[in-house]
Amino acid sequence: MTLESYSTAAAAPPERAAHWSAIIADTYFPLHLSYRDPATFQGRLERRSAGPVSLSRLRTEPARYERVPGLIRQGEAEEYLVTIPSLAPVLFRQLGRDITCAPGGFIIERGDEPYRFAYQARNDLLVMKIARGALAERLRQPDRLCATVFDGRDGLGGLFAETVRRAHALSDAEGAADVLGRHLIELLALALDHQAETDGGAATVVRAAHLKRAQDAILRNLTDPELSPGTVAAACGISKRYLHDLFGDTDATVAQFIREARLKAARDMLQMPGDLSLAAIAYRFGFGDQAQFSRLFRAMFGQSPSSYRAACRAGRQG
Repeated sequence: MTLESYSTAAAAPPERAAHWSAIIADTYFPLHLSYRDPATFQGRLERRSAGPVSLSRLRTEPARYERVPGLIRQGEAEEYLVTIPSLAPVLFRQLGRDITCAPGGFIIERGDEPYRFAYQARNDLLVMKIARGALAERLRQPDRLCATVFDGRDGLGGLFAETVRRAHALSDAEGAADVLGRHLIELLALALDHQAETDGGAATVVRAAHLKRAQDAILRNLTDPELSPGTVAAACGISKRYLHDLFGDTDATVAQFIREARLKAARDMLQMPGDLSLAAIAYRFGFGDQAQFSRLFRAMFGQSPSSYRAACRAGRQG
């Protein structure tokens, strides 16, 4: 658990902002940083590894950190940051939620989703970085708990926060680093799960609202030949990865929902009077050809499009 230290003290004033941005990118991941006064900004960061997690402490002047879509690369490691502020409140926005985390609390941030993180006064922050898979092994759907303030003073949350403080301060735990890291993950999972149950599922409501917005975006654009998980995610301001996570709460993938919604819309059109050809209806709703459309229609509704149309017309005549 060797301690590594970095500072802006040795950087010339015009270079401090860029120097701090490089330190942050190397410790966490690339972020867009803004400063009240880049030339006078001062920051110090200390970091150490504890097996499956890394621990860091930042003492800095006011700053804003933004994880913007252009900095999120497809296929990069999926990680969470858990931040514990000590001196000043943190303003945080992610997944459509705006929160303020005052000293005494802590928050969890998803590193592969856009977010904004800021504090308006000098701050002292402890940060734990953990792989998404390591937390997901111990906690169901960790994303539902992002942008939620957790109690870092009492109960399991207080025990977790205090253990992070003590772990970062250790200087002689080389042989126990892996055990300590796993212990921190277990404590974090217990604290998050316990408070989530106590709070009555507010995060679940937000997640459901995101899912509804994505489904509505799909239903509005069924005739768009470019409709895809990527265009839906862009329309909702979320990543494709998070979009797929949302549909994991349902019994259909994003692609299945799009396909089934298009088939239902085509069925509704077949019920209407008119002589629009089956091929035209197929192309209208994004199917490559009439044969593909007929095959999928039969699989979903138990009869071919032509048989369904004939039955509807016979019913109207009767």
